[in-house]
Amino acid sequence: KTLERRGSSLRWFHLSTSLRERKSKKMGRKRKHSETEAPAPVKKSEESAPERPKRTLLGWKDKSEGEAEKSKALSSSVFRNKEKVLVTCSRRISFRYRHLMLNMVSLLPHCKKDSKVEAKSSKGATLNELIELKGSSSCLFFECRKHKDLYLWMVKSPGGPSVKFLVNAVHTMEELKLTGNHLKGSRPLLTFSSNFEKDAHWKLLKEMLTQIFGIPKEHRKSKPYHDHVFVFSIIDDHIWFRNYQISVPHNESDKIAKGGLDKMTLIEVGPRFCLNPIKIFGGSFGGPTLYENPFYVSPNQIRALEKRNKAGKFAKKIKAKTRRKMHELSNPLEPDEFADMWKDDE
Repeated sequence: KTLERRGSSLRWFHLSTSLRERKSKKMGRKRKHSETEAPAPVKKSEESAPERPKRTLLGWKDKSEGEAEKSKALSSSVFRNKEKVLVTCSRRISFRYRHLMLNMVSLLPHCKKDSKVEAKSSKGATLNELIELKGSSSCLFFECRKHKDLYLWMVKSPGGPSVKFLVNAVHTMEELKLTGNHLKGSRPLLTFSSNFEKDAHWKLLKEMLTQIFGIPKEHRKSKPYHDHVFVFSIIDDHIWFRNYQISVPHNESDKIAKGGLDKMTLIEVGPRFCLNPIKIFGGSFGGPTLYENPFYVSPNQIRALEKRNKAGKFAKKIKAKTRRKMHELSNPLEPDEFADMWKDDE
């Protein structure tokens, strides 16, 4: 009985495996093209939404010609500020002037900082190449000489003009420790004194300061609002720079309405410095001289005058001695009758 049961189970096993193999062969066979039935056509509205037209920089691609021309005219008429400023310095710059440069970098989010440049005769060509490589249109170059004197080159590249300043009365943010504080990257308001409109060279300087210190609208590193002011004022033919925070009360009771300027206050942030214009050139880091300051005195001459004044004390003593000798020679003493009276006789 056990053998009969085993034989029947083996037969059933063989039959099931053969049926599975036949099914798999039928499923694996490719159907004929005639046997496949074509699916029923589906309406386009039911299938998917209409395709979205391609978008370009000037608008949608499937616009009519008139609308495309209007969009081109609007895009060409609208001015977009793409100003970028390269900020760099010369080698062997002192710590105070380097901190001033870093303060300017923090105030200008649209600037690009670069490594130090050797301040030699070829600095103009080197800096013009750097400006081109960085994709900038302006440059602020801090040049330090004798570890004492700081000169600032303000340049529009590659066509010019360029201005050379002597920087005096430098006070950095870290040194002043003022209470003002504004957000980094916010756009400043630029204010100029009325003296900038009196002469042609002051008008040119005002335009250059506006282009370099004015942060472009919608710049990726800038904030879209104003909370501080850059003040440029002319006193004694020098440009004085100040930076103030616009302080507005934010309490519910003291919250001011739009245009209420009487409750706004200005708090100084820093840094402070004074620009003495030396020359304005027609090109980038050189070229024809458009303006030369007649009242400019170089710091070397000032130091030489100070040394002469200090050395004047010794010169006065020598002059007094020579005058005394000349006086004694011109007015000799008369011979004394009693000079030899007390001498012993031989």
